[in-house]
Amino acid sequence: MAVLLEMIDIHKTYPNGTMANRGVNLEVHEGEIHALVGENGAGKSTLMKILFGLENPTSGTIKYKGEAVRFQGPRDAINQGLGMVHQHFMLAPSLTVSENIVLGDEPRKGLFKVFRDRKTELNQIHHLIEQFGLKLDPNAVVDSISVGQKQRVEILKVLYRGAKLIILDEPTAVLTPQETDELFDSIKSLVSQGYTIIFITHKLREVMEISDRITVLKAGQTVQTLMTKDTNKEEISRLMVGRDVLLRVEKQEPQLRDIILEVHNLSAVNEKGLPVLKEVSFQIQGGEVFGIAGVEGNGQTELVEVITGLKQATGGHVTYLKEELLGKSIGEIRKMKIGHIPEDRQTTGACLTSTIEENIILDVYGQKEFKTGPFMNRKKLKAFARDLMETFDVRAENEEIMAGSLSGGNLQKVVIAREIAKNPKLLIASQPTRGVDIGAIEFIHKEIIKKRDEGTAVLLVSAELSEIMSLSDRIGVMYNGELVAVLNNTSELTEQEIGYYMLGIKKKGAAADESEAISVS
Repeated sequence: MAVLLEMIDIHKTYPNGTMANRGVNLEVHEGEIHALVGENGAGKSTLMKILFGLENPTSGTIKYKGEAVRFQGPRDAINQGLGMVHQHFMLAPSLTVSENIVLGDEPRKGLFKVFRDRKTELNQIHHLIEQFGLKLDPNAVVDSISVGQKQRVEILKVLYRGAKLIILDEPTAVLTPQETDELFDSIKSLVSQGYTIIFITHKLREVMEISDRITVLKAGQTVQTLMTKDTNKEEISRLMVGRDVLLRVEKQEPQLRDIILEVHNLSAVNEKGLPVLKEVSFQIQGGEVFGIAGVEGNGQTELVEVITGLKQATGGHVTYLKEELLGKSIGEIRKMKIGHIPEDRQTTGACLTSTIEENIILDVYGQKEFKTGPFMNRKKLKAFARDLMETFDVRAENEEIMAGSLSGGNLQKVVIAREIAKNPKLLIASQPTRGVDIGAIEFIHKEIIKKRDEGTAVLLVSAELSEIMSLSDRIGVMYNGELVAVLNNTSELTEQEIGYYMLGIKKKGAAADESEAISVS
């Protein structure tokens, strides 16, 4: 295959001295699917920002179609045939599919091209949809379509603008297995028609399934480029992390204890008064992980918010050790041996303008062992913070570093360290490994299973179905605000089966399943 793109000895040093890229080399062949993998902070995002004109390199050369280029902004990159589909969708929810695709580049007609040409627009979009087999209704409002369909809209946006080299950044982060399969079919169709894909992901299974070649980055440098057919997940993870990584969670059969958390007929509405939780019921015993699976936006966030006091319920009960939680303040709940790892570490998980130490001691500074008379014992608190930083491998110079300066993975470790150090009887872990690299994922998974084995009841909410299946003893599936099934996580249960419930294709009597599943030890 001909070389389409070369990024040669790319360096990027920010004004604060941070070196994001330290001589990265990337070669992409025309008509291939090239996976770009690496830990958080390895330099993947910076490299793609440089390629797409969002950042300027400190030094280095970019060659596209054999010629040296330097894009001054995304418009330059787009004009040269590059397109980027970002991890977080950039769509206007109140506009239609067609309007989102052409936004900013609408066909015009009339004198001086003043009037929008809706007929031409719809013809062009219909043609694109048929050409690439991306099933969509051009007139559907984006707010009303599925996550998988939104992903297709993003891809059509770059195809509409003439992209031939497409960068996909974590494209399957919020997709069901069925939607992921459909996306992969679409990607393969694009490649068969002469398109080239750069595929950024943390999911090694997907790398092995869809890519032709793989480039591994570590600490801002290229480690190696591999032919996918000649490697395996173990070698890739070893190159990424620098050591062997346990890709499967090792756990024993659960030793079930008393019921810790009971949710009964829980209901809630959003700010518009529309129902987001519809009579949800389940129980969690000590010594088990109860996973909640579901496409994001089906009530998982609201469920956790109600349990932790961040949102009011409109009906039902939540009891923790037989004590009602509804009506209690956030502060009261945090004092009840309940650990909470929020889904958004930057807004609700940590205070970015406080130090690592201040974030870690948030729940313990008032305890007797950390006080000398009426005063805080600063020496003990510092030692406590340092010990947790070491135990949880928080990589920072010292505990006085501002939390906001940490990488996403290190900030997540600070939050997890604080919550697990409380020795909770109930641990609520919401998206605990989102945006975290494979080495940190392995560590976080081990900590969750360790607490489960110590008798903690764990409520796990994750958009990663593989994570739910790996960690959970039982799995509840949410769809449209309902708990549509509670399933025992046996060897017979497949991701595809759960995916049918996630999409609302299948539904079981969750209450009946609950009574069956709770009795299994």
